[in-house]
Amino acid sequence: MKVLLDTDIGSDIDDAICLAYLLAQPRCELLGVTTVSGEPNKRAKLVSALCQAAGKDVPIYPGVEHPLLVPQKQPRVPQAAMLDRWPHASQFPQGEAIDFLRHTIRAHPGEVTLLAIGPMTNVGLLFALDPDIPALLKELVMMVGVFTNRLAGVGPLEWNAICDPHAIAKIYQTPVAVHRSIGLDVTCQVEMNSQEVRRRFQTGLLRPVLDFAEVWFEERPVITFHDPLAALTLFDDQVCSFSRGQVEVELSSPRLLGMTHWQPSASGPHEIALAVDAPRFFEQYFSVF
Repeated sequence: MKVLLDTDIGSDIDDAICLAYLLAQPRCELLGVTTVSGEPNKRAKLVSALCQAAGKDVPIYPGVEHPLLVPQKQPRVPQAAMLDRWPHASQFPQGEAIDFLRHTIRAHPGEVTLLAIGPMTNVGLLFALDPDIPALLKELVMMVGVFTNRLAGVGPLEWNAICDPHAIAKIYQTPVAVHRSIGLDVTCQVEMNSQEVRRRFQTGLLRPVLDFAEVWFEERPVITFHDPLAALTLFDDQVCSFSRGQVEVELSSPRLLGMTHWQPSASGPHEIALAVDAPRFFEQYFSVF
């Protein structure tokens, strides 16, 4: 499967866990990675560290640093503090991320899955600047939003959505052949505490991820596998159940800016995850390592 990854790696640790999975997944042909949000060059260095640890030469492009209209919510990259422990590139093409996505998708019409797991600024701009691109994708899969609120304690807002609500609004308004969203209400059901992470992330490509995770653990004792779940759905169509419908994004209320409204419909243009088989997810995730 040909995959392009758009990520804000370096903030929440789950992006690194997701990238490690894609690098280890034998069925994944990772065509390239673009970074998004504050300090995109540092995020690109983290991508490079994992790619080098995996022994893979993957194109890496720092993308857009600032959201379209709202203030930046994550200007720094805390996990970059661990970069001196792992070899990585330090120079990357500048200002070319959107063009890289365009050219790569156009070179493989109908074959590329775009996996977006950060604020959607790069993808929103891609769709706006080249309106033909959505029709050329095989599918768009995003970790974004809250749709069913089934899980107690999950509020109506999700981080990737509120970091650039106008970008995701543009994306949901644009037809794509397959448009899937895995929301916070489902991803919060796959968690692992720090003790178990330290036990299971001791070898191979997971070792640098564990170093990055130690920065995360300084403030919280649990990892939620938001982005890895989105990635794993590309290769296992049984790990989540999905439902069709229509997604709209709240742009009128400042307090709820970025909230995703979900209306089920058998003929709707969007698919959202309804539930996850958590034991199956963890079994499948670690199997590639």
